[in-house]
Amino acid sequence: MNDAGDLAGRAIGLLERLIAFDTTSSKSNLELIAWVESYLAGHGVASRRVASADGSKANLLATIGPCVEGGVVLSGHTDVVPVKGQPWTSDPFVLTPRDGKLYGRGTCDMKGFLALALAAVPDILAATPARPAHLAFSYDEEVGCLGAPAMIEVFARELPAPALVMVGEPTSLRVVGAHKGINVYEVVIRGREAHSAQTHLGASAIQSAARLMGALTALADDLERNADPASPFEPKHPTLTIGEISGGTAGNILARDCRFQFDFRAGVKVDPDTVLAGFFERARGEDAAIKVKAPEGGVVVRRLAKVPALQADPGTAAEALVRRLSGYNGPVGAVSFAAEAGQFHNAGLPSWLCGPGSIDQAHQPDEFIEVTQMERGAAMMERLVEALAR
Repeated sequence: MNDAGDLAGRAIGLLERLIAFDTTSSKSNLELIAWVESYLAGHGVASRRVASADGSKANLLATIGPCVEGGVVLSGHTDVVPVKGQPWTSDPFVLTPRDGKLYGRGTCDMKGFLALALAAVPDILAATPARPAHLAFSYDEEVGCLGAPAMIEVFARELPAPALVMVGEPTSLRVVGAHKGINVYEVVIRGREAHSAQTHLGASAIQSAARLMGALTALADDLERNADPASPFEPKHPTLTIGEISGGTAGNILARDCRFQFDFRAGVKVDPDTVLAGFFERARGEDAAIKVKAPEGGVVVRRLAKVPALQADPGTAAEALVRRLSGYNGPVGAVSFAAEAGQFHNAGLPSWLCGPGSIDQAHQPDEFIEVTQMERGAAMMERLVEALAR
């Protein structure tokens, strides 16, 4: 068996290749998927695509070892967030080593984990495992975990039940058993244009949007004031943020159109529909008020993504296994970002988060992962090889 140092070196080489693919969520990931397919085929491992509806993107499933129950799923997303407008000091799609860190878009979120999983493939095969490792690489996680559900459905229907799904989000290799869910909404307002001196002749979409955003801001403040001090999350309260807004034509024209997007994040004990019920009612009232002046206008609220929160079952064999693999014996963590683990868990697949790198570096300019995190991740993969061989 290769030692962890050798696996870490191979993983860093694979990470360099993975980073070179610009898999920003707005683009296709098929070139990366094709490259991974070729890499796996070179080791005699078959893989399967689960494509998006339009075929422009794909998830990838592969099984290393016998197709029997009790394996471990290594799950991660292939897409990354945009770099546009960020002040990078090196090319984000060229892996750049500097001062014990590896810089590049996706290094910690989460191509570092994908590289470690791929680097472990020959080691797993050489150990003639009694149980398999499954690779589950998804698309469009960063825009609402849109790709994974179809892949999870195929896995649950056609592959033997695993002992553990390890979602390799950046947790600094700590074991995390809870993450918040996320609901993403788009609000589209159509008013009627008129001269800004003749407000009685039109309906401003922006002013309607401002009232609706004011209601959301008040709700967000209320959620913060009523934070549960016993919550394991940081921040401890459900969060509601407005992330995008666009609209208007000129300063002296009542705006015909306005659009904004917001997200709501909370743990399993909070029902988003209940919390947002008052806002939805406010949106219906604003819709009716616009239609009085502009029957062709109104307010439409669309839910773009609905990702379930995770609350893993404590004290289970899956927890014992993820602790054994990671070498982490501290308290189980909770993170405020959303992930695909909740989707796996809701499909009946025992899921935990554990991966190299820190979420503090994710989505940032000059994103990086420390070399020591890759080395510790390699040791985790070697423990996986040993566990599967027993």
